[in-house]
Amino acid sequence: MSNPEARPQEVECAGRPAADVELMVPRAVPLGGPRAMLVRRTLPQRQRSLIGAWCFLDHYGPDEVAETGGMVVAPHPHTGLQTVSWLFTGEIEHRDSAGNVAVVRPGEVNLMTAGRGISHSEISLPSTTVLHGAQLWVALPDAHRDTDPGFEHHAPEPVSGEGWTARVFLGSLLGETSPVHTFTPLLGVEILLEPGARLEPAVDATFEHGVLVDRGAVRVAGLDASVADLAYVPPGRSDLELVAGPDGARLLLIGGPPFAESIVMWWNFVGRSHEEVVAYREAWQTQVTDPATGEVVTDGRLVAPGLFGIVPGQPRRPIPAPPLPNARLKERR
Repeated sequence: MSNPEARPQEVECAGRPAADVELMVPRAVPLGGPRAMLVRRTLPQRQRSLIGAWCFLDHYGPDEVAETGGMVVAPHPHTGLQTVSWLFTGEIEHRDSAGNVAVVRPGEVNLMTAGRGISHSEISLPSTTVLHGAQLWVALPDAHRDTDPGFEHHAPEPVSGEGWTARVFLGSLLGETSPVHTFTPLLGVEILLEPGARLEPAVDATFEHGVLVDRGAVRVAGLDASVADLAYVPPGRSDLELVAGPDGARLLLIGGPPFAESIVMWWNFVGRSHEEVVAYREAWQTQVTDPATGEVVTDGRLVAPGLFGIVPGQPRRPIPAPPLPNARLKERR
């Protein structure tokens, strides 16, 4: 998913220690289009920009597509990250410049590795009447951020116990391990809790964790969280107490060891310096803009694919990069 803000703020992200569980609330961001589908952006925030290598989290829906127009995200670029798509309701077609075409469906994870550079589009299918899900980004470590672009799909089998069902789409939990490759240790799990159910899974004590509440309410390590809240749990716990409210709950559990590097994230780019981000933006603009007219052209008219490649079979005009902020983007510390 693209960051659709007209004037996105540069974010210098670095892991920050915390003494106890924190509650993070999202802000509403219009995704674009004539009716502006809204997403709830939970990461990054001023108080916390990373949970492990997770650096971005948009939570959306349930939205009636007839009212919002659904998801229509034309070709746009990414660098230095992996995108993780997870749906609760609806279907989205993914196309990317590495030649991958796939449908994102509920209960199935699609992971795209941008690496040194990729472009992709995301369009909800005509059969989708209600759209509901989450889009997350993972920062790639310096040693692997120029890796080749790639794509993986996985449909995890559900595991269940008394009052709960879980799907482990990244990492390991509850005796299940996902085969999807990541460049740092990560955890990603959907958990359904029946009313009043209690689940206390063993977790890696070196990880920090985040619990996004999609539905209902849940007590996370003693802290109450409701719909759209993200509860942050610092490292040091070998188990994680989850207690559902009277209506049950659905949540996403993410985690990983604190990310040891600072990153500079602006628009759809993850880099390490002002110069890198400026170069990424220039490369994208050169690729999608007609030098004679200054207008953004369709991918079919591009003479060369450039750094980010062309999204095949996607006739929509690519999304041009917004203006850079007036101030210099912060250098890596």
